Amino acid sequence: MDSVTHTLFGLTLYGAVDKSTMTKKEKRALLATAIAGSQIPDIDVISSWWDTTGRYQMWHRGITHSLFMVPVWGALIAVSARVLFRVRGGFWFLFAMLAVWIHNTSDIFNAWGTGYFEPFSSARLTFGAIPIVDVVFWLLMATGLLITRLGRGRFPSHRVFRIVWALMAVHVMAQSVQGAVLVNSVKADFEQTTLTADFIPGVFTVVGKRDEEVQLLRGSVWSELKPVAILESREDTDLQPLFAQNPKAKTLYEWSPFVVIVNDEERVGLYDPRFYRNGASFLFEYMEKPMMR
Repeated sequence: MDSVTHTLFGLTLYGAVDKSTMTKKEKRALLATAIAGSQIPDIDVISSWWDTTGRYQMWHRGITHSLFMVPVWGALIAVSARVLFRVRGGFWFLFAMLAVWIHNTSDIFNAWGTGYFEPFSSARLTFGAIPIVDVVFWLLMATGLLITRLGRGRFPSHRVFRIVWALMAVHVMAQSVQGAVLVNSVKADFEQTTLTADFIPGVFTVVGKRDEEVQLLRGSVWSELKPVAILESREDTDLQPLFAQNPKAKTLYEWSPFVVIVNDEERVGLYDPRFYRNGASFLFEYMEKPMMR
C-alpha cells in the first residue's frame, strides 16, 4: 500500500482501542506506537542511498517486510515507547507487532508484493488482489471518522473503528476470491499467470504467459475477461550482456513473476507486464544495442 494508506491504517488501529481508562501519556504512547508500527517497515527506502549495484528493487519491501521481522520491530517500538513515554507492560509489544503485521501483510495483496518469508526465501509473495491505493479502504476509514465525529458520543469510537476493520477485512477477502476465480478461469490456457487489481473495485487484469506470448486480459467475475494487449517476448535472447551492462535488469528479472523480453534493432531489455499501460511498462530496463557491442 502507499504511505498515506499505511498512516491511515495506524490511525484507524489507534481508534479501535478502548482508551476510556488510559491516561493522556498512555494515549500519546498508543498513537506513536500505532503510527511507528504502521510505517517502520518502509524504512528500507533509505537503502537506495547506497545502492550501487541496482539491487534496490529487491531490497525495497524485502527483509524489513518479512513476517520474521514483526517481533523485532515490535520489540524496538515497545522499548522506544517505554523510554519516551514511561509506559510498561506486554501490551505495547503486542500492539506494536499488530501494527507492523498489518503493514507487512497488507502489502502482499497488491502487485508489488513483499519478501514475506525472507531471509528463508527471496521470492516475492504477491496476490495482486488489491490496488496500491484502494478507494474502498479510504471510504471505509473516512466513514468511520465521520460517524464518530457527527455521532456526538452515541457510538463508542473504538467499536466504530473495529467495525471498519471488519469491513476492510471482508473487502480484502471478496477481492481475493474474485481474483482467484478469474485466474483459475484461464489458468489452463497459460504456463504462467499473475493478477493485478484495477483501481475500480472488482475489476482485474489477469496476465498470462505461454511460450513467447503474453496476454493481458481485463474484466471481472460479472463480465468476461477481454484481451487488452498481446505482447511478444523474445525468449531466445541472451540476457547476460544486458545484465552485465544494466544490473537493474537482472534485479527486475528476479523480482517479477515473469517478464517480457524486448530485442529489436535499437535495444534489448525486459519489462514487467503487470505494469503495462498505454503501450509501455514503467518497470522497463534496457540497454541500447550500440552500448552492448
